[in-house]
Amino acid sequence: QVQLVESGGGLVQAGGSLRLSCAASGSIFRTNAMGGWYRQAPGKQRELVATITSGGSTNYADSVKGRFTISRDNAKNTVYLQMNSLKPEDSAVYYCNAHLVRLEYWGQGTQVTVSS
Repeated sequence: QVQLVESGGGLVQAGGSLRLSCAASGSIFRTNAMGGWYRQAPGKQRELVATITSGGSTNYADSVKGRFTISRDNAKNTVYLQMNSLKPEDSAVYYCNAHLVRLEYWGQGTQVTVSS
């Protein structure tokens, strides 16, 4: 059973930065699994933030392009999300995701709050 554990969330002022980490208990990120970050704000649906393939190809939501960077360290079995120039509208619970064929895993989420 794969477990994903996020860390790095917190409270930051607008314009600040945070780095989220997602550590997997199994070897999921050493495989061809896609790694991803999603977020959900109160009263809104969960939305895609960024994804990264095992080969390092990335995809971003338009709202975070140029500000957020997703990366992965396959040896450490970890996916990261560097968030710069944070805005109040980035406030949400951020979830890590691992997707391999028909297998999909989610972390428990980490809260990010950006004050204006």
